[in-house]
Amino acid sequence: MLNITGSGFELCDGLTRRSFLKIGGLAMGGLNLPQLLRAESENGLGSSHKSVIMVFLTGGPPHQDMVDLKPEAPVEYRGEFSPIRTNVDGIDFCEHLPLLAQRADRLAVIRTLVGSIGQHAAFQCLHGHPNRNQPPGGWPSFGSAISKLQGPVNREIPATVALQPKIGGAGWHDPGQPGFAGMAHAPFAPNASGTQDLVLDGMNLKALRNRHELLKRIDFLKTQLDTNDAINGMDTYYQQAFDILTSGRLAQALDFEQESPEVRERYGFGSTEPAGYGDAGWMRNEDFLVARRLVEAGARVVTLSYGRWDWHGQPHGTNFDNARDHLPGLDQSLSALMDDLKERGMEDDVSVLVWGEFGRTPKINKKGGRDHWPQVGCAMLAGGGIRAGQVIGATNARAEHAIARPVHFQEIFATLYHNLGFNVDTTTIDDLTGRPQYLVDHGKYQPLHELI
Repeated sequence: MLNITGSGFELCDGLTRRSFLKIGGLAMGGLNLPQLLRAESENGLGSSHKSVIMVFLTGGPPHQDMVDLKPEAPVEYRGEFSPIRTNVDGIDFCEHLPLLAQRADRLAVIRTLVGSIGQHAAFQCLHGHPNRNQPPGGWPSFGSAISKLQGPVNREIPATVALQPKIGGAGWHDPGQPGFAGMAHAPFAPNASGTQDLVLDGMNLKALRNRHELLKRIDFLKTQLDTNDAINGMDTYYQQAFDILTSGRLAQALDFEQESPEVRERYGFGSTEPAGYGDAGWMRNEDFLVARRLVEAGARVVTLSYGRWDWHGQPHGTNFDNARDHLPGLDQSLSALMDDLKERGMEDDVSVLVWGEFGRTPKINKKGGRDHWPQVGCAMLAGGGIRAGQVIGATNARAEHAIARPVHFQEIFATLYHNLGFNVDTTTIDDLTGRPQYLVDHGKYQPLHELI
């Protein structure tokens, strides 16, 4: 909440104040906004605005029912879906991903994602490292590391935003931790903390969207202060927090209803009702649109989750029942995001990554589900200037394990860092003991040479 007070005057709420200015509120994973901003002077701002949108498929998507179908396998492995041709010769997708199939030339598909620690949690997908044996302070999430290294693009938008809702399963609704990057770099999590935290002296998000009313309120408050020194002389980082709230730019970026009906229709209209088994996740297509609006406004990293992909079978619906529900929504929203970025000239600057914490068992269980399978999974990448229109890696005839070009989680992180302009061989962040830590395991993992 933002309180602006002056010498013995009354504000609109009728309270008498002293000359005082205090900024807090905007929950950064439970933190005050000014804490997020303190690293700007330490690191400087990059000259370009490269960014990343990361989509977490909560629970582990079935690789063999999406982008690695095995139509020649026995029925208890191949499942109920058929492959369809894409617009790239030799690449097939699931029949329930027809829009993405038409855009395969702009996608890079990883069929051999390895290195999963097998935990039902977002940690590895957000941080790139296991959550065991962490250095002092803990590993920072990708967004927190970028915030530490680059700071915000502008004074009005946080560097990293996490759109994940607060859902069942603590590991799933994790927005990412700042770790040894410092609490100043925790992601701003509007869906987890609630948009009621976007408050300006009693004004809620709806009021913030009304620019005319907002400017009238700020002008009134400024005239009531003894002097403008109360604003101009305060801590630089509190000044920036003030700029974020008073500009309304963040609130506007989160307000996808400002988009035209045609754009919103393209993305589709999802739901905030619990998805999958009913205990976690939502399928809100609008979050893909909000992610685009946020990076366009200045965010460097935006993360979101989509659905609930942990489909073990009855009585919660078979793997295929749930896939028929989830895959079309992902197909529409991801395709819309790709097209939107291209049409706005942002495709080469924005890297998009879609993945989950692991794959699913090749053999269908007796309940019609697929269980956890850390041995191999899948990922899709688009944008960021990568060489798209290709599949990387191959699994055996039953999608059980990688037989060609296994790709580790950290190789994908190294690729994202590369897309943002960082050399993983030289870039470090100090942990809490002052020891420099590399972004990925040094000397072991490099950006995917197939993509760069």
